[in-house]
Amino acid sequence: MLPDIPQASGLAVSRRNPGVIWSHNDSGHPTLFAVDPMGTLLGRVVVPIRVFDWEDIAVGRCPGGVCLYLADIGDRRSARRNIVIYRVPEPAPGDTETAAPEVFSAKYDDSPHHAEAMFVVGEDLFVITRDRAGHLYRSLPPMPDGREIILQHIAQLDLAGVTDAESLPDEKSVVVRTSDEAVFYRTADFTRGQVTPFLRVPIDGMKEAQGEGVAVDANGMLYLASEGRFWSRSGRLVTLRCNLHDAQFDSPSDQK
Repeated sequence: MLPDIPQASGLAVSRRNPGVIWSHNDSGHPTLFAVDPMGTLLGRVVVPIRVFDWEDIAVGRCPGGVCLYLADIGDRRSARRNIVIYRVPEPAPGDTETAAPEVFSAKYDDSPHHAEAMFVVGEDLFVITRDRAGHLYRSLPPMPDGREIILQHIAQLDLAGVTDAESLPDEKSVVVRTSDEAVFYRTADFTRGQVTPFLRVPIDGMKEAQGEGVAVDANGMLYLASEGRFWSRSGRLVTLRCNLHDAQFDSPSDQK
């Protein structure tokens, strides 16, 4: 259970702090919560920003080493001219506040969209819309300083209701989740707009109140976050083991 994170939204496995998973609420004062794989709270780190609709968190490389990317990308009315990405050096669980974040303004190359999923591969940032199709957008490289990021449409995943996505620590694979399944893609395919998954993991049997977050660590442990139920405000963290190594070398047609 995650009593401090009733609106658990995004998940990201730390690359700086072994055994740490980062999460956040999608409303309230912007705070990063560090938990262990059992959901035990390890620390709270305040982020000195004001957000509109913070939907996801991702870990990735940055000029300073390892950073957390905070995705203020929610837009249920599809009316925001710009969405915002914040980037901070990954803190330690014992820190009280992050460094002042870099702020990136971004917009889609077609029209505004509601999205809850973002991930980072190398210097590229990806956003997946939450709708009936799951449109994939990629930042035009590199991420600029002080200029607007253009998110270019590169593919349609044919996934309805995408709530989170994350690159794996080695960045060779990406996991995308809906309320029903966690879907794995090879990054090399994804970045070329080829969207045939190599593994689909059904998760509808987890009985989540409102499934939201997803992340995978270097050992193939799959983490799922859910918001709490109306009678229990605690969020929930579920852990599953996935045999990703064998699945990656099977052809997509072999997956059942």
